[in-house]
Amino acid sequence: MPSPAAPGGRVTGGRSAGGERRGGGREWVGVTEIRTFTEADRAALRELFGRAGEGAPTASMWGHEESEAAIYLEAYMDLEPESLFVAEADGVLVGYLAGNLHHANFPRESERVALAVRRYRLLLRPRPAAFLVRSALDIGRAALRGERTASDFTDERWPAHLHINVAPSARGTGASDGLMAAWFRRLRENGSPGCHLLTLAENIRAVRFFGRMGFVPYGDTPLVPGLRHQGGRVHQRTMVWSP
Repeated sequence: MPSPAAPGGRVTGGRSAGGERRGGGREWVGVTEIRTFTEADRAALRELFGRAGEGAPTASMWGHEESEAAIYLEAYMDLEPESLFVAEADGVLVGYLAGNLHHANFPRESERVALAVRRYRLLLRPRPAAFLVRSALDIGRAALRGERTASDFTDERWPAHLHINVAPSARGTGASDGLMAAWFRRLRENGSPGCHLLTLAENIRAVRFFGRMGFVPYGDTPLVPGLRHQGGRVHQRTMVWSP
């Protein structure tokens, strides 16, 4: 399912990412510095996760921030930090992009979700439990109707994936564009054949942003079980990019 750290869920567009390179893997977009994550960023990045993307359809999945961060941020800090980029303005982190070069080297989202459900005992917590029950009901109804629901995406043409998250204060500054430019550069340097992301069809702003970045829609838009936005059901939009 689309993540709260959104492949699309928490993204807004900015100005063009025609940044200035200054060595050491750093780049400047206006007053925003784009660089690779370091372990010293961990606490600040974890704090940013809790406030970035406010108001977006996937600002929170089931209302338990610690478990959501374990799925959509901490796994990337622990397993592939070299594909994690941060945007910093005036010494404060204002955005990040968490990427993975190939799905074969990273646990699938469904696996990370299942681990978080067990680790944080989410079935014993009211809000997460309500989400999981609603999700099960959605899946059951869809099965009765012969409809597909959102699931992991695996295709060797687009084996890489990303999540991007930018704080409200950094929207319109070019931070999102700069993070994407850093990610595209890493993909090309490693000879990646392509990248995919999962966002929400209802998140028009995110879909437009990714379209501007060169991603195109792929496949249908199945229901995302359990997730609601403004009282309505939402649907997964898969988008792909090739160099």
